[in-house]
Amino acid sequence: MTQTMTKAAELPQDLAKIVADPRSYADWDRLHQSLAVIRKDHPFARAELDGYNPFWVASRYDDIQTVARSNNVFLSGLGSLEDNATLDFAKKAGIGQMFRSIVAMNEPDHMKYRLLTQAWFQPKNLKPLEDGIRAIARRHVERLAAAGGECDFVSEVAVHYPLLVVMSILGVPEEDEPMMLRLTQQYFGNNDDDLNRTREKPTPEQAAAMLREVIAEANGYFQKISDDRRRHPTGDLVSVVANSVIDGEPISDLDAMGYYITAAFAGHDTTSSSTAGGIWALCEHPEQLAKAKADPSLIPALVEESIRWTTPIHQFVRMAAADHEVRGQTVRKGDWVVLCFPSGNRDEDVFEDPFSFRLDRPSNRHIAFGYGAHMCLGMHLARMEMRIFFEELLPRLDSIELAGEPRRTVTNFVGGPKSVPIRYRLV
Repeated sequence: MTQTMTKAAELPQDLAKIVADPRSYADWDRLHQSLAVIRKDHPFARAELDGYNPFWVASRYDDIQTVARSNNVFLSGLGSLEDNATLDFAKKAGIGQMFRSIVAMNEPDHMKYRLLTQAWFQPKNLKPLEDGIRAIARRHVERLAAAGGECDFVSEVAVHYPLLVVMSILGVPEEDEPMMLRLTQQYFGNNDDDLNRTREKPTPEQAAAMLREVIAEANGYFQKISDDRRRHPTGDLVSVVANSVIDGEPISDLDAMGYYITAAFAGHDTTSSSTAGGIWALCEHPEQLAKAKADPSLIPALVEESIRWTTPIHQFVRMAAADHEVRGQTVRKGDWVVLCFPSGNRDEDVFEDPFSFRLDRPSNRHIAFGYGAHMCLGMHLARMEMRIFFEELLPRLDSIELAGEPRRTVTNFVGGPKSVPIRYRLV
């Protein structure tokens, strides 16, 4: 490896804090103003921030792709950026012994586990689910109608519709929705005073303890369902995973629980956030709503732009397994690299007019689903859910506007709008 630089490009402290702080992602406009500065002046730079391991920030679209596609050099397993105190308490709490997600796996394990359900999530195999998903979408459009023209779209629709879809796919009883919703919100909203288990700002020790409690509760719940599907398999996703074989041996309970939790939590929250983000955007851009209503063939474009606009996966951290060069900078073995997906999806070199919500993009090559070997397994399902929902809603939606100030979840990992008050008229 050629090493031509003796000193890494440095990311200023104020910008490094914005990337690291979960609260930054609740102030979306300010976040993007800062990310634009990082892309322009510090496109791939190293940060040394008190309380954190040193980390690089990949803010440009091409650099995010470069790191993500080099999955044998830049390893998964760290999730989002956490301070050292939180990491230490998580280690002491034994969270790594309770939960192993396919998202955090590396080769050769990653592909072995991905292949268990990869075919299941392909469009041709999802097609038979469309009628059932459409029925759930219609129920939620009727829920909007029953709300009388004003509601919080997130709490009334966005958190429920994708969750019920995922639960039907997993084979989870619909009556367990309140519990599943609570666990999902507590898992990704661990730093959010409105969503976590204590309803207050946690210390690192409390954050680790709360995460452990959420995982333990989810593990206990899915263990019972998994045991039942091993005895009485059906056609649901839990049956596929519960009865799978890895290297000639039945899948372990640890890995099976990780699979279920990842599918239930991430598969719900990302689609919920993108749908809510799309509705928020349509409230602020009525001309785009008019286009989609006049031409339903634009609904897939509405889906893609909503996902780009919202980018519900905010970041993943990769760790270098060897020295490697990115944008002329030598990333040393053991260094962390933050893949900043919201920044990549506003990259001026890739997206024309990136700060505008537009359905007429000729090619919306967003990276909201990730990139490379770890690209989201459920992306085709997410697109189908959102398409079906907008197909059911838009023909009946005469008007829509914001009825208050939307709010976003405090998280640097997975999240989006947690409240979108709307006023609307359905016909």
